[in-house]
Amino acid sequence: MKAAIVKEFQTKLQIEDTPKPTPGAGQALVKLEACGVCHTDLHAINGDWPVKPKLPLIPGHEGVGIVDAIGPNVTAVKVGDRVGIPWLYSACGECDYCLQGKETLCHNQENGGYSVDGGYAEYCLAAADYVAKIPENLSSVEAAPILCAGVTTYKALKVSGAKPGDWVAIYGIGGLGHVALQYAKAMGFNVVAVDIADEKLELAKKLGADITVNGKKEDPAEAIQQQIGGVQAAISVAVAQVPFEQAYRSVKRGGTLVAVGLPHEDLPIPIFNTVLNGITVKGSIVGTRIDMKEALDFAARGKVKAQIETAPLSDVNAILEKMEKGQINGRIVLTFDRM
Repeated sequence: MKAAIVKEFQTKLQIEDTPKPTPGAGQALVKLEACGVCHTDLHAINGDWPVKPKLPLIPGHEGVGIVDAIGPNVTAVKVGDRVGIPWLYSACGECDYCLQGKETLCHNQENGGYSVDGGYAEYCLAAADYVAKIPENLSSVEAAPILCAGVTTYKALKVSGAKPGDWVAIYGIGGLGHVALQYAKAMGFNVVAVDIADEKLELAKKLGADITVNGKKEDPAEAIQQQIGGVQAAISVAVAQVPFEQAYRSVKRGGTLVAVGLPHEDLPIPIFNTVLNGITVKGSIVGTRIDMKEALDFAARGKVKAQIETAPLSDVNAILEKMEKGQINGRIVLTFDRM
């Protein structure tokens, strides 16, 4: 099978022929039809984070395809099912976190395209109990970004504590942010979209943003506080320190900042203001299997639709270069009908 492989950090992916894997106990082999490209893939390829991925590595955690074969003791899926292979590749199922339905906090989880090989390939192994079942009326290309961008932002909004009718701010209207905006509207929130690119703010308006703010032209936090008295929740998906700090300052008393993006810099939080204003700051990491089911349902009902461009696997290095430069609007999905 063809696969794009990372052999050394901070080098280009090598597209090679590699043996098609055989599913073991509890595994399914998926013939991929699509795989989204996520900023986390770039972090994996560059070895940016303290916990390093395995090498060599096939990245990708938004793979969607058809179950081609199953190993022993598999009952969750059958050959012919269409499934997604997400970031939460598997968890232990036995620890306190898993037993409480908090499997994304499991210390023994595996992550697709990071600790195990992922979806930048024609075939991918999956933990059968952890794949996402793809609704019939959602194409594989449409479903791919929901496996990460979708479920991640949906979960962030779920844990924000905001209620229908509340104001929320989305900082960064890129691959995650433009999907977050749609989930926020579908969940009944009023939305402020913040970015530094006018074209992304125009997209935000088309997607239903109630207010847009260009962070290069004015201080978003000041604008939000002046116009609406602050937001109940700010979702920070940008990968830089400045928008994180602005997102914090845009929250009203008693509100919540949800950190999703992972900047390289430390993100200082002013303790005095946090205590005085009763601000909650929390991290949100992807979503559980039930979060995934709910996120896909929103998309299947037409409430959420990522802005998508498709490209063959052979273009992957050029796509990653554009991503590193911030030149991608929406999401790019790799397809395997043409190489």
